[in-house]
Amino acid sequence: MPRPVVILFARAPRLGTVKRRLAAGLGDRAALRFYAGTLAAVARPIARDRRWRTLVATTPPGARAVWSRFVPRGTPRIGQARGDLGARMERAMRPHRVVVLAGSDIPDLRPADIAAAFRALGRADAVFGPAEDGGYWLVGMGPRRPARPFAGVRWSGPHALADTLRNFRGRRVALLRELRDVDTAEDLAALRRGP
Repeated sequence: MPRPVVILFARAPRLGTVKRRLAAGLGDRAALRFYAGTLAAVARPIARDRRWRTLVATTPPGARAVWSRFVPRGTPRIGQARGDLGARMERAMRPHRVVVLAGSDIPDLRPADIAAAFRALGRADAVFGPAEDGGYWLVGMGPRRPARPFAGVRWSGPHALADTLRNFRGRRVALLRELRDVDTAEDLAALRRGP
């Protein structure tokens, strides 16, 4: 049986192009430092784990970042498709029977979370990692999935998870632990303060 697949969504770490809402409060250099540090801390251990096969879905497609600074050499990269976040996620996940997709900018994301998602997919059709802001930091699906899992989702707002769950009516869904994603300077300050 082939290993399950993990897809990490990542933006090429370039000054002025990453974490723009965070940059509005901290400046471009601080936002880039945060993003690059989080990308390395999250992606390296997940990509090294042999329980699954990791792909890094990069944007912009063909970006010439030095990815070996952030993921182990040889980690396959694919370009993200065009479209909104839902279209890009759906296209990346479509070819894989059992797949987990996660953001690479979630500071507390660990291989244990990925393992928990695959365990949940053993008894559920889909799994989500809810974020404190109403979105989600992880989505996983087995073979029984909606034709359009991300249709009608209001992204980057408090309704993203609820909108997506509507598309999964009639299917078994599992939820993982809630994590904080960092989009603004206030989010980062709250993360540093802790629970």
